[in-house]
Amino acid sequence: MATDDFFRARLDSMIDMRHPLAVLATRMPWTEIEAALAPAFLHKDRAGRVVDGDDLFGPTAQVVGVGVSARGRQRLPIRLMVALLYLKHAFNLSDEELVQRWSENVVWQFFSGMTHYEPRLPCDATQIGRFRRALGEAGVEELLKSTLDAAVAMKAVRPTEFERVIVDTTVQEKAIAHPVDSRLLEIARHKVARAAQRCGIALKQTFIKEGKLLRRKAGGYAHAKQFKRLKRVLKRQRTILGSLMRDVQRRLERISQGDTAGLMAEREPTPLALTELRLWLERAERIRTQQRHDKNKLYALHAPEVECIGKGKARKPYEFGVKVSLAITHANGLMVGARSFPGNPYDGHTLAEQMEQTCTLLEDVGVKPRVAIVDLGFRGLEIDAQLAPVQIIHRGKFKSLSTQQRRWLKRRQAIEPAIGHTKLDHRMDRCWLHGASGDALHAVLCAAGYNIRWLLRAIALKGLKALLSALSKWALYAVRIGQRALIAIHAAQSMAARPAAASPLRASAAFGGRG
Repeated sequence: MATDDFFRARLDSMIDMRHPLAVLATRMPWTEIEAALAPAFLHKDRAGRVVDGDDLFGPTAQVVGVGVSARGRQRLPIRLMVALLYLKHAFNLSDEELVQRWSENVVWQFFSGMTHYEPRLPCDATQIGRFRRALGEAGVEELLKSTLDAAVAMKAVRPTEFERVIVDTTVQEKAIAHPVDSRLLEIARHKVARAAQRCGIALKQTFIKEGKLLRRKAGGYAHAKQFKRLKRVLKRQRTILGSLMRDVQRRLERISQGDTAGLMAEREPTPLALTELRLWLERAERIRTQQRHDKNKLYALHAPEVECIGKGKARKPYEFGVKVSLAITHANGLMVGARSFPGNPYDGHTLAEQMEQTCTLLEDVGVKPRVAIVDLGFRGLEIDAQLAPVQIIHRGKFKSLSTQQRRWLKRRQAIEPAIGHTKLDHRMDRCWLHGASGDALHAVLCAAGYNIRWLLRAIALKGLKALLSALSKWALYAVRIGQRALIAIHAAQSMAARPAAASPLRASAAFGGRG
C-alpha cells in the first residue's frame, strides 16, 4: 500500500456494504464491460504521409507519421465513465449536477470503482459527452446488455421470462421551442445575417430592427386571435428573409468568381465559414417556402431531424421529436430493448428491428423472445416473414386467442407506467443530444438507467426477503422453545398435584393382615 493511502479512509469501511448500490457494484460485470468498450478508445494506427527530401545521393522520399501515436492525455478509467453514465440516467441528473454529487457521495464513488474517498470532481462535465460520442450506439447497447446479464446473474429474473415481451412505441421529444412560424422566420433571418458577417460579407441591410418589431407584433396578434393582421406580419417576415437571402447569394456568386470587392476589409472567408453559410441558406429557404399542410417540414433550424408525431393524446395532440420503441419483459417489467426510428414509421414496421435488437442483447442469456404482446398499432404483422419465429398477440384477434394468451394480453398495459418512469425519472422526456445519433444514444441510455433502478429495487427486495426469512426462522425456533417450556411446566404441575402413595404396612393393616 502506498504511503499516501495509508492515512486515507477506505470506502468499504465508510459505507454500509448492504446498501443496494454497493451490492450492485459487486454484481455488475465490470470486466466484460471494459473488455467490450476498450477497442473504441485505443490509439489509431496511422498510415503516415510521404515527404520528399534531398541528401548527398539525390532526392529521397520518406514516410513520416506512421504507426500508433502515444500523444494526448491519459484517459480516465472506463469503469468510472460507465458508472457516471449509469448514475446520470438512473437518478435524472445533468452532467454538471452528476460530477458535483459524485464528489460528495461515497456510495457512488464505491460503485465507480474507487477504493478511497475522493473529495474532487471525477472529471470535467464535458468529458461525459465526449465519452458518450466515442461509445456510439453499439457501445451504449453494451451498457444496456450488461444490466440484463447482471439481473440474470443475481437471479432477480429467470431466463425463461425473456421469452415473452411487451412492445410499444412512444415519442422522445427534442429540446426545441414550439415551432411558431414567426419565430422560425426571425431565427432564420438572424442566422443568415450572422453567418454572412462571419464570412466578411458586407450586407446592404440586415433588417435587425424591423425583425424584432415584427416578432413582437406577431406574438401580440396571435395572443389576441387577430389572424388577418398576423398573416400580414408573416408575409412581411418572409419578404425580408427572401431579400436578405438573395443579397447573400449574389455576394457568394461574386466570391466564387474571385471578386472580393464586397468583403469587409478585403478579408478572404474561410471554407468552413462558407460551408456554414450555405447550410443556413438552405435551411432558411425551407423555412421561407414551407406551408401549413406540407410534408417534411422543418421545425427547428438547429435540429432538422425533428418530426411532428401525433399519438392520439387528448392532452398533447402533437409531439416534436423522434419515435422510440421500448420492450420490457412480460412478468417483471425489465427493459430489454430501446431503439429510435427516424422518419416516423408505422408502429408495425418497427417491430422487426426491435426484436433484432432484443435478440442481440440477450445473446449471453441464451434465450430469444417467442411472444410479443402489442397494441392495435401493430396490426397486420401476422404474415410478416421477418417475424416468423415470434408470435404476435393483440386484442384485434381476441376471439382466436387461447385462454392462456388472453391472460397474457391482460398485462399489455404494464408497459405504460414503464414508459412514464423512463420519461419522468430517466430523462427521456427531453433529448438534449445533437442529431439523429444523439437520439439513438439517449434512448438506450435512458433504458439502461431504468434497469439500474430496477436492479436496486430487486436487491432491496431480496434483502427484505432474507431478513423476513431469518426472522421467521428465529420466531419458529422461539415458538418451539416456548412449547417445550410449557410442556415441562405442565409436567411439573401434574407431578405436584398427584396424592402421595400409602405405605405397605398401613395398607396390610387396613385389610386385616399382620403388621
